[in-house]
Amino acid sequence: MKRVLFDVAALIARVATGVIFVAHGWQKWQSGLGATTQGFREMGIPMPELAAGYATVVETVGGIFLILGLLVRPVALLLLINMLGAIAFVHGGKGVMVGEGGWELTGALGALSLLFLALGGGRIGLDGILGAMFRRRSERRAAEEELTAYRPGGTTSGTAGGLAGTTPAGGPTTPAHTPGEAPEVPRQPSAPSSGRLNDEDMRDIDALVSDEPTEHRKPPNR
Repeated sequence: MKRVLFDVAALIARVATGVIFVAHGWQKWQSGLGATTQGFREMGIPMPELAAGYATVVETVGGIFLILGLLVRPVALLLLINMLGAIAFVHGGKGVMVGEGGWELTGALGALSLLFLALGGGRIGLDGILGAMFRRRSERRAAEEELTAYRPGGTTSGTAGGLAGTTPAGGPTTPAHTPGEAPEVPRQPSAPSSGRLNDEDMRDIDALVSDEPTEHRKPPNR
C-alpha cells in the first residue's frame, strides 16, 4: 500500500514539475536562442551562449521526459544542475521571494529534481513499465537456464561413454571378463534316455526277479 501511494505521489509531482519546466523551456524557444543568450549575458551568467542552449534544451526536453516518466534520474540530475546554476549566478543574492527575483521558484524546482534523482519517478511511467518488462524477461531466461542445467542422477558411470559398465548405486555387480580367457561354460545335465533298456538294465531286472538266494545274487552293475 505504501508503495502504491508513493507511485501516485511521484506521478503527480513529476507531471507538475515537468509542466513548469516545459513552460519555461518553451518560452526560451519562442524568444529564440539569440534573445535568450543576450538576456543571460545581461544577468552576468558566464558563457551565455552555452548556458542559454543548455537551459533551453534541458528544460523543454527534460520536462517532457519527467511527464512521461522516462530516464527520470538522469534528467533530474541535468535539471538540478540547471537550477543550481540559476541560483548561484542569478537569484541567490536577491532573497527568497520570487517577486523580488529571489530563489523561491528555482529552489523548489531544484529540490524536486534532487528528490527524483534520489528516489526515482515511481512505477507509473515508462521507466516502471520498461523495468518490469526487462525484469520478467531476465527471470524467464534464468528459469530456462536452470531447467537446461538440471540433470537427473541415479547411476554411477563406469567405462567409456558412460554406458558400458554402468551399475545402479547399491546394485549387484558382475565379475569382469578377462580378455584372452575362454569363458567358463557350466556343465549341462545329460540328456534323458530315449526310453529303451540296455543290457545292464536287463541283467539287473533278471537278478531282482530270480529265485536265487540273496547271498549268491550279484549286485546290480551300477
